[in-house]
Amino acid sequence: MHIDILTLFPEMFEGVLNNSILKKAQDRNLFSYDFINFRDYSANKHQKVDDYPYGGGAGMVLTPQPLFDAVEAVKEQRKTTPRVILLCPQGETYTQGKAVELSEEDHLIFLCGHYEGYDERIREHVVTDEISIGDYVLTGGELGAMVVIDSVVRLLPEALGNKRSAPEDSFSNGLLEHPHYTRPADFRGMKVPDTLLSGDHARIEEWRHQQSLYRTWQRRPDLLKEKDLTDKEKSWIEKWENNG
Repeated sequence: MHIDILTLFPEMFEGVLNNSILKKAQDRNLFSYDFINFRDYSANKHQKVDDYPYGGGAGMVLTPQPLFDAVEAVKEQRKTTPRVILLCPQGETYTQGKAVELSEEDHLIFLCGHYEGYDERIREHVVTDEISIGDYVLTGGELGAMVVIDSVVRLLPEALGNKRSAPEDSFSNGLLEHPHYTRPADFRGMKVPDTLLSGDHARIEEWRHQQSLYRTWQRRPDLLKEKDLTDKEKSWIEKWENNG
């Protein structure tokens, strides 16, 4: 996978992209990235990329020309038809399912804006996906892009080292992840559940699944509305509901 990041502040990404899982993924040649400062594509003699909105209003709006030209240049260089992702509060709420979808692409372009917003023609004629990482507003799209890139790259084959890690993440199977424990088995009188010490892998898997369902039922019951529950899962939930 190759990722192009169109931003006015490329230095914001360095720490995120060059540490931990993302750094290891680059070392394994699983993905590469380039920064494009779209100010470099401005036809304005002062390299301006924003202007006042027609009709008045607060703030400045990113003009179409620099972003159109920057995206077209990247496409021409790569000879690809990439997904062009705009980070903005108006986009679809980001999910693990979307991360999986994007992880199957060969080329992604992220548009990271600042100021009041984008000229609407950018949304209509350049962008393929609009993504929001939550119902709040950030100063720019850079932090949102970092979140999406991290969640996508970790899904690439071999990125995590252990093939079981990603499928067992929260949301990957529609549930929150089960609790984890490690050594010591008894810490200040707080003990690891006996099932996890039993060595019985079938019991352990069932316990983890039950705990995953229980945690989802407690914390994110909205997720269960879209899940096709088995009879056993329904019986567990009925028991929890009856016990208050």
